[in-house]
Amino acid sequence: MAKYTGADCRLCRREGCKLYLKGDKCNSPKCTFDKKQTPPGIHGQGRKKPSGYSVQLREKQKTKRFYGLSEKQLSMYYEKAASLRGITGENLLILIERRLDNVVYRMGFAASRDMARQLVNHGHFTVNGKNVDIPSILIKAGDVIAVRETKKEKELWKAAKEIKNPSVPKWLEYDNTTLTGKVLALPERADIDLDVKEHLIVELYSK
Repeated sequence: MAKYTGADCRLCRREGCKLYLKGDKCNSPKCTFDKKQTPPGIHGQGRKKPSGYSVQLREKQKTKRFYGLSEKQLSMYYEKAASLRGITGENLLILIERRLDNVVYRMGFAASRDMARQLVNHGHFTVNGKNVDIPSILIKAGDVIAVRETKKEKELWKAAKEIKNPSVPKWLEYDNTTLTGKVLALPERADIDLDVKEHLIVELYSK
């Protein structure tokens, strides 16, 4: 899938909810979605009642955009989730939550998942002491994620040390003084605060 290069706020309007793609701006008075929530396009306000397929499709698209995934990536995670024990929809979200770029975002290293992905790509992090630059790596319980020593002198990380520890999910911990985080346990469905109805995605892929 080609990389989306349009306005991120249009995606929030299209999905009818905040996707938090712009970091702190999404919680500020400047948030475009708070000002205009109708779908983009000249026919945005006059759309008909969506069909069952449309509802399922929108849920899939919303999930892709929350996490910044391609169609191929989401399909791959679904196939893996379907092969695991348990509820397929929950397995799907848990697998995606375990991506390194998402964990970096959840720990508070970055203001958005897009920023987290870019930082990982540029080699800012280590996992268990090893340099990594692949955002899709799946973390495990006990993994330690830290900013590389050679990157800590950059202004970005000097400023990060001055910020109070952000609120992080209970399955993670983060220390801003050492720029280090640890995965205490794998996430459960109750730990994922996104407005996603994963059973609709499973229904769509099951057709």
